[in-house]
Amino acid sequence: MKVTSTSLRELGEKEVLDRLLRHLPRTTHHLLLGPGDDCAVVRRDDHVDTLLKADAVAEGIHFTTDTPPRLIGRKALARALSDIAAMGGIPEHALITLVTHPQRSVEDLEEIYAGLSEIAAVFGVSIAGGETCSLPTPGLVVNVALTGRVEHGRSFLRSGGKPGDILCVSGALGGSFASGRHLTFTPRIELARALQFASPRPHAVMDLSDGLAADLPRLAAASGCGYEIDEASLPLHTGCTPAQALHDGEDYELLLALPPDDAEALCARFNLTAIGRLAQKTSAPLSGGWQHFTSSPRS
Repeated sequence: MKVTSTSLRELGEKEVLDRLLRHLPRTTHHLLLGPGDDCAVVRRDDHVDTLLKADAVAEGIHFTTDTPPRLIGRKALARALSDIAAMGGIPEHALITLVTHPQRSVEDLEEIYAGLSEIAAVFGVSIAGGETCSLPTPGLVVNVALTGRVEHGRSFLRSGGKPGDILCVSGALGGSFASGRHLTFTPRIELARALQFASPRPHAVMDLSDGLAADLPRLAAASGCGYEIDEASLPLHTGCTPAQALHDGEDYELLLALPPDDAEALCARFNLTAIGRLAQKTSAPLSGGWQHFTSSPRS
């Protein structure tokens, strides 16, 4: 009997992940939150939970062949730090896996590690080890496995939003890759930690990396809600359009769902911008943003 095969491009990122996750073991070992959020959460003790994050940057997707190696290393760790921020946590330890062709210069790799080390020092992260591996063809992938910590039971999640919650973002959107901001952004660790102790806290939070058009539906779905946005209210980087804010991605800001009675005060206190609300259902669904396996690689 002939076995048919389906390409990743035919399925798209969401369906690929759905199929892969069916094969995961059911054992938990203190796992509080598995796949589906910005980080996994494991109970450490009665006071602290551990955050687990793995993230990779690949040549032609997250950076180009002429990107300075030091900025490649910086971005590799900064992306994972942004996910720790989305959970309201504090980063701790990183393992780095570097995969490249043997013809790449050792000086390039030293610069990558210099960029990793510089941002690690800023956020108090230890580089605890890792792995190197060769590629048979030109290319470069840097993978970061990062741990963090958060007060027990206090992780921000995508799933806590409620109909009526006000949707907000933490900064301007659009044009990140074209401008180079995707290489130099500051992960929102400090803001997220301040929001941890706000009263009230956000109901739901996630990292904006694939574009608002891709990420907002994920937060809404995790919360069992629909959504409404006002494109005219989107905070834009200079020269950008609402379409770029929705679809460009690589913003690394926070998307938050705030309790409606307190949203205005929280926005003023933390310099957030209201862009819409969660709803019972979605009247104008968003589509687009970055989608692995279907979006075109960057040259």
